[in-house]
Amino acid sequence: MDTKKPIRIRILDHEYLLRSDEDEKRVREIAEFVDAKLSEIRNSGANLSEGKAAILAAFHVASDYFQVLRERDELARYVEARIRSLNEQIDARFQ
Repeated sequence: MDTKKPIRIRILDHEYLLRSDEDEKRVREIAEFVDAKLSEIRNSGANLSEGKAAILAAFHVASDYFQVLRERDELARYVEARIRSLNEQIDARFQ
């Protein structure tokens, strides 16, 4: 049984019918984000085809994604170090 529900979205004045296991609100949120990113690039003054704008938008999204991953990893390292420090302080207090 196919659980993917068809959802109609609009990106750069083109309509698409997507099937997704995600809920409709989430799909629309993602479509709006993609549309905004593409529109931003298309309106930047550069005379780009839709294909080139799509590649550039994908590059920007990927760059943002990798930046978030780096920040997440830095935060995880900080939290781990802080937990170790607090554990050491607790251990020292009760020895």
